[in-house]
Amino acid sequence: MGTAVQRRPFALWSESAHNLRDTLVAVARAQIGTRYVLGGTTPKGFDCSGLVRYVMAALKVELPRTAAQQARIGDEVSTDPSSLRPGDLLTFGRKGRSGVSHIGIYVGQGRYIHASSVAGRVIESDLNRTGSPLIKAWRGVRRVVAGAEPDTSKASSGG
Repeated sequence: MGTAVQRRPFALWSESAHNLRDTLVAVARAQIGTRYVLGGTTPKGFDCSGLVRYVMAALKVELPRTAAQQARIGDEVSTDPSSLRPGDLLTFGRKGRSGVSHIGIYVGQGRYIHASSVAGRVIESDLNRTGSPLIKAWRGVRRVVAGAEPDTSKASSGG
């Protein structure tokens, strides 16, 4: 008998999940520059939750409509940047208030994509960007795409 290549258990599944996250990041990045439209859910215009829902739907992952609803889906994950994986949903809220009012998609290397009402379009931002009254506080992480390894690229510490 010939020698069979031994793969660790679930290696194909892990590879598949990694490829799914790569595709998710590519779909999200393809929306960069799309204008911000309150209530928007298509490439003609997105709000933050509409963008997240659109990107996830492209991969057959169904999500509810609003950022607050989406913030309750999937598994809660630590906000430690070393535990983040591309495709994780990052939730944000106004400083001094409870609740989630903004959501984006982590794409790796300490960066995320979101539809920004301030910028007026879909942008990619650094997770550690300098705070201002216009930037909402990072509240948490939800994982709706499981599998594979955490993002091993170093999260940058500045903009």
